Amino acid sequence: MDQSQLWQRYQDWLYYDPDLNFYLDISRMRFSDQFVQEMQPQFQKAFQDMADLEAGAIANPDENRMVGHYWLRNPDLAPNAELKADITDTLEKLKTFAAQVHSGYIHPPKEARFTDVISIGIGGSALGPQFVSQALAPLDAPLNLHFIDNTDPKGIDDQLEQLRDRLSSTLVLVISKSGGTPETRNGMIEVQKAYEAQNLNFGSHAVAITGKGSKLEQIAISEGWITTFPMHDWVGGRTSEMSAVGLVPAALQGIDIDSILEGAKTMDNLTRKSQLKTNPAALLSLAWYAAGNGKGEKDMVVLPYKDSLSLFSRYLQQLVMESLGKEKDLDGNTVYQGIAVYGNKGSTDQHAYVQQLREGVPNFFATFIEVLKDRDGDSPEVEAGVTSGDYLSGLLQGTRLALYENERDSITITVGEVTPRTVGALIALYERAVGLYASLVNINAYHQPGVEAGKKAAASILELQNNVIEVLQQEKTSLSLSEIAQKVNAPDSVEAIYKIIRHLHSNYRGVKVEGNWGKPSDLKISWAN
Repeated sequence: MDQSQLWQRYQDWLYYDPDLNFYLDISRMRFSDQFVQEMQPQFQKAFQDMADLEAGAIANPDENRMVGHYWLRNPDLAPNAELKADITDTLEKLKTFAAQVHSGYIHPPKEARFTDVISIGIGGSALGPQFVSQALAPLDAPLNLHFIDNTDPKGIDDQLEQLRDRLSSTLVLVISKSGGTPETRNGMIEVQKAYEAQNLNFGSHAVAITGKGSKLEQIAISEGWITTFPMHDWVGGRTSEMSAVGLVPAALQGIDIDSILEGAKTMDNLTRKSQLKTNPAALLSLAWYAAGNGKGEKDMVVLPYKDSLSLFSRYLQQLVMESLGKEKDLDGNTVYQGIAVYGNKGSTDQHAYVQQLREGVPNFFATFIEVLKDRDGDSPEVEAGVTSGDYLSGLLQGTRLALYENERDSITITVGEVTPRTVGALIALYERAVGLYASLVNINAYHQPGVEAGKKAAASILELQNNVIEVLQQEKTSLSLSEIAQKVNAPDSVEAIYKIIRHLHSNYRGVKVEGNWGKPSDLKISWAN
């Protein structure tokens, strides 16, 4: 296309909402008018599927659950009065709680008030709060937020070391729907031991965000924790940012959670429209489908050109990949769906992987996130007539042009500035786009069998480890790996046993090993005690 044709295509496909000051440009995605026309029946079905979901239909048939994260920002949509009350009561409770913590009404023993928060969670219980914190937390936040989002012992140590002198004034959020998530449970136990080591009462510093009646809720009640907040059965982890999971840590940091919810509600209203060109989430899902032929053949590279949005790509990794990465469709056919997501921030990427994006394997489409407002106040010039923000804008536009010239497609999302309302809207936009795309490709976006399979496999390894230790403790002579495998009745698990022994030995866990680690079959293993 020549420049006049590109300008016309830009105008034809530019979406703009003046209320949110939000723009979506999919004009640099190479789809035809005929393709759009052919997709219309699928979109009409997708719009109806989303309407049914919001009305309370069982949208997650594997678990016989409704999917209601949209109700969190508009409780009037909840299918019954009980659910509506649950949402509104939780919101009021968490606002009151945050205000009481800020005022010092709720405070740790012997301290004037809390100064810090440790949030213990994984996946959606961490990625959403981390993204929102980085994007929106004020520099003078009333509490400093720290995350334990992995079961890495050194990572846990690093967080606790930062707080060693302030542990007595640190509030702990433990976030797990079931209360049995191993990574979260491990973090909780390690933090609890750190409190005990300083003769601090953990319960008087702890808050649980969990499912009603869960193991974690029972622990919190029995140990006298400060309070609990519910994780609703009908909200998945990756769509939980506007539940207590995300709103409690945000409120504790002084972030305007009402504006987050309002921004999401506004975007929800925009993305309920059943005409493709007037629905920004539908436009996004159309672009995704066109880029990957409805089969995820191209990766999504997310490039936010704002430091405060640099975690957005990580947040979207889980939302998109866990929702859309599925082996089976709703009819039981093997389809291997999904869209891989990665990204960093612009203009960092100008010096990282834009070289490959422009000239390497064309297996992606880019999504630029542009923020119009550079900073609060005036910007100094870094050269005549040019500010740092001008450079950032120029780099975005230049990269978009350079990619398109080499037949690499891109989407551009533009917002006026990064505010709670804008962040709420962005989260809601992608939640809806994921739901619509899932309908287009006939998959269940709201379950995660692959994640569950990984958890079960990990549990089996830990069970095998216990059996190996028991055998070694009972034996009086050294054993080879194959002999251990026979004794634990797992002859096909020699490799797993080798890795278990290697890990135990590296951490001085009672295993004595003789031989060359590079020749596993020659190793002789015994219990050192």
